[in-house]
Order: sequence, then structure tokens, then C-alpha cells
Amino acid sequence: MVGPTDKYSTASYPKSFDDLNSAVTACYSNLRDQYLYGFDFLPKVMANATHVSDAAYTDPDWVGFSNPMAINPSNGFVTGAWQALFAGVKNCNVALSAADFYESNYAAPAEKTQIDYVRGQAYFLRAYYYFMLENLFGEDYVPSPTATDTLGVPIFSGIPATYQDAQQPRSSITAVWNLIESDLQKAADLLKGQVWPASDQARATEWAAKALLGKAYVFRKEYAKAAPVLKDVIDNSGKSLMPYKNYRNSFIGIDINGNSVDEFNSESLFELNVDQNAMGGYGVFSGVANATTINGLIWPPYALGEDGTEATSQPLGYGGNDGFHDKNVLRFGFNLGTYNLVNNLDFDASKPASYSNPKMVMDPVYKQKSLAARTNHTVDPRLYVVAMQPWLDSVRLKDKNGVLAWHPVARPGYLQGDPNFAEEYGWSFRKYAPIYNTMDAVGDADACNIYLLRLADVYLLFAEASMHNGDNATALNYLNKIRRRAYGLDPNMTSALDYKSLTDATPAAVSNDPVLGHNPLYYERWAELFNEGQWWFDMCRWHLGASEAAYYGKVRTVKGDLQWDDKSYAWPIPLAEINSNPKITTADQNPGY
Repeated sequence: MVGPTDKYSTASYPKSFDDLNSAVTACYSNLRDQYLYGFDFLPKVMANATHVSDAAYTDPDWVGFSNPMAINPSNGFVTGAWQALFAGVKNCNVALSAADFYESNYAAPAEKTQIDYVRGQAYFLRAYYYFMLENLFGEDYVPSPTATDTLGVPIFSGIPATYQDAQQPRSSITAVWNLIESDLQKAADLLKGQVWPASDQARATEWAAKALLGKAYVFRKEYAKAAPVLKDVIDNSGKSLMPYKNYRNSFIGIDINGNSVDEFNSESLFELNVDQNAMGGYGVFSGVANATTINGLIWPPYALGEDGTEATSQPLGYGGNDGFHDKNVLRFGFNLGTYNLVNNLDFDASKPASYSNPKMVMDPVYKQKSLAARTNHTVDPRLYVVAMQPWLDSVRLKDKNGVLAWHPVARPGYLQGDPNFAEEYGWSFRKYAPIYNTMDAVGDADACNIYLLRLADVYLLFAEASMHNGDNATALNYLNKIRRRAYGLDPNMTSALDYKSLTDATPAAVSNDPVLGHNPLYYERWAELFNEGQWWFDMCRWHLGASEAAYYGKVRTVKGDLQWDDKSYAWPIPLAEINSNPKITTADQNPGY
């Protein structure tokens, strides 16, 4: 009898270390699931929930995140994230079981250290998946919780042996956080001292484990535990903040010639490797093994149209899906208002109007003021890291003759004729967006690795822990290190731009922002980690939902002013889980759903 050729027997596999290594590979590859970093999680869910973007696409599940009050237990993105994150947990448990099996049955004594490295990676990744699950679905951030508001997510600490074992109730939030912290402590110990070769540089390290452990401590308000762990990463990981010139381009991933740049850099602690070569398919949906993502399809910049008008502007990905929310421009300190188009004095009437010979251009006076704002740093330079300004910035794409050429960025054409948004700035995305070619020209594939942990985050977490430990001077110092780098200065040298107190004015003060305007900690986490999927967690743990809705005011896909409901601090347990798992009933649903 011939057994299945597409499965392996747990009674005899893994037989070699290569077999074992393949088990841990699945723990990583799951991060690129379409419902995680492969596609939906960043551009459709996180960016819209935090109003980084302003969606124009009216898919009901998508609209649910533009207006978090509309999230429901049947939302496809909620269900997809739940299932994909638990698939990651399952893959990690398989790897841990495989390590035990291989060590007991086939390993040579000399392989003990390498097997422990596999275990360390699996523990780290299991903790990462649970960190995401708990922050999305746990009741941690319910304001004024009652004695019963303590439900986290189901815990699977091993491979279920029976069908009944595969059905687990919600654990307490304390139990889930204890598992996360325990797994990260094990990972740090097992990976201690290991330096991966260049071919394996995407693997987890001791320092990634310690960084996430410190982050978990901060999120749990265990500040006394957090500070020494985070300081250990700062002092001993060998990592340092990138200079601004590298930082500015480190979210693009490639240079003009398509070569990878600034990947696995001095600041990176853990990043998801992304390969722009999608092997001829549609990114994560290509049906072939690849290492790409397709986030850039959703938030592409817009180029001036072939006829030189904004009405025919061209996206470098999907058109009319998402745009950069106007209120973010103001929040970074850009307060020059919107621009007008005027007759182009350099228009050559002997040639057809085009992107290189437009009849109308940005008002030159406004343009000069905008350039001065960049040069004089009256605007946070990170605005130009995350976004592109119409008429001042450019992107490269093929023109109608098939020639790669630079086009000015333009206000998206879908804004034309919309009376509610006629006066928008119309900036485009830059962070994690394509700027050197349309995505369909490279197989619908992103070019930039995605940072999941980087040193700037650790600095900001350490500042937060220090503040809560009563050391405001240290907190201020580390906030200023991040700010100095953003302005192109030496992070370790005091400057005239330094915050003088933890309530000093930030660039957001020009927008009369009641929350970020005089809170450097909040502002720096918002600005530094903008569009990296972090702000939702900060917003929830600091209970900023109502004030954020009030600040942003409106989005294209929601009628009227944005509202907030505190239930949204925790996503609902998916209806699919409740229907299939008798140990989680409607009585176990998060409050308000």
C-alpha cells in the first residue's frame, strides 16, 4: 500500500536536521499569509483603523475598519486574522514537537545546540503570534473593566492530540501574557549568542526576543521589569539608529536600479523578508512559492496624468482604493493649507500637453513655501519619509510609449468632483509604497522588507518605561534621540530642537491636536512608527479612540462625523469560531458585540 506523498508521518519525521529546519520555516512563512502581512492586515485593516489612510473602496469589511464602530463578528478581515494567527501558533507547536522528536530519535549529541536554536525561533514566533492575538482580541483595553472582563484568547501550548483538545475556551488575559513572557524568556536563553550568517539573517535572535519581551512588559504596565530588558537591547545588541539619509529610504527597499538597499540594517531587530520577484504571479495569490507581499497595491502614489492633468492621475497600484488621510499632513506640522493650480508660464504650446509639459502647475509661491518648510525643518521631516507631496515629489513609471520616466506626484483623480473632499491636500503614500515602477510591471510584488521590531521602537518603549519608573530625564533623553535622528542630527548630541519637558509642544500642536500636540511620547510613537501597524495598539492601550475619531473627523466611506464605541478596543471573537467551538459561546464574546 502506498501512503500519501504530500504528507509526512509524525512517527518517523523529521529524520534529519534539514527536515527539522523545514518545520520552523513554516513558522516564518505564515507571517506572509494574505490576512497578515501578505496583503490585508496593514493596508486594509491597520491603516484605515488608525486613519493613516482614507479608503475610497466600499467593501463592507473594509469600511468596518474605517469606522471601527462597524466592526462585527462576521467581518472577513477579523476572521482571517484570527485564523492566520492561530495557524502560526500551530506551526510553532509543530516545530517544537518536531525538535523533541528529532532529538530523542535521530539527533547526534553535537546537534543539541542547533536543535535549541530551532526551539528558540519557535518560542519567539509563538510569542509573537500570541502577542498579536492578545492585543487584537483580548479584553485588556476595556475601559473601567468589571471583575469578569478578563478574557484573553485560547491557549494551545502543544499539538492537540484529539478533536476535543483542538477546542479550547478563552483563557484569562493573565495566562496569555504569562505564556508570551515565558516563551520570550526561553527564546532569549536558547538563542543567546547566536549570530546568523547572511543567508539566514531573517531569523529571530536573542535580541529580537528581548525586544519583544520588553514590549510585552510595557504593554502589561510592568515597567520595572521592562526597563532593564529594553536597556540591555539598547546597550548590548550591537544595533544603532540609522542616519536620516538611510532611514528615509529604508521603507522603499530598492534603489532606482531595483537593487535591494538598507535591508537588515543597523536598526532592524526582526523584519519580514520580502522579494519583489513574484515569479510571474499575483503576489501571495500566485499559487507558487515566493517571498513577496502586495501591500503596495492598496496605497500606491499617484502620478500626474499623461495629458498633464490631475484628473487623469495614474496610480502605481490599484486606483481609487486608498489615499493618504489629509489630517496626517497637518499633524506632522505642515500648515500651509492646500494649493491652487495656475497657468504654467513654461508651457510649450508647440507640443501636446503632457506630464512633462503641463498647462497648469502648482502655484509657484506655494511651492516655494513648501520647499522652505522642508529645508528649514518647520515640518517634521518624517512627513517626507511616509508621504509624497503633489508637484514637489516624483515617481517613475512607464509612459504611453513604454518609456520609464519621472512623473510629478499628483492629487488623486478620484478626488475630482467630490464636494466633501474638494480641498484635500491629496498627498500620496511613500512608506512601503512603490515609487520606481508600477506594481503590475514587477508581478504585483512589493520591494521592501517589513519591520516587525526595530530599535527606534525599543528607544520609545524604554522612554515610556523610564517615565513610569519616575525617571523623566531618561525618558526625555530617549525621546529626543529619536527626534534628533528624524531631523538629520546626531541622536546622541543635544540640540535646539530637543523637547524640554514631557509636555512640550510637538509638531502636532499647529493642528491644535488635544492629545498629541503636547505629549512627546504619544507624538513620537505616532510619527516614528507611522504606517507600520503599531498605532492601533498604542491607541487602544492608552484609550485614545474617542479623541482620535474626533481629530480625524471624517472619512470618505462613512457618512457624517466619525464616532467611537469603547467596544472597539477589542475586536470581536469571530462568529466562525463561536459556531465551530462549543467551548466559546456568545456569552464569551467581547463586550458590545
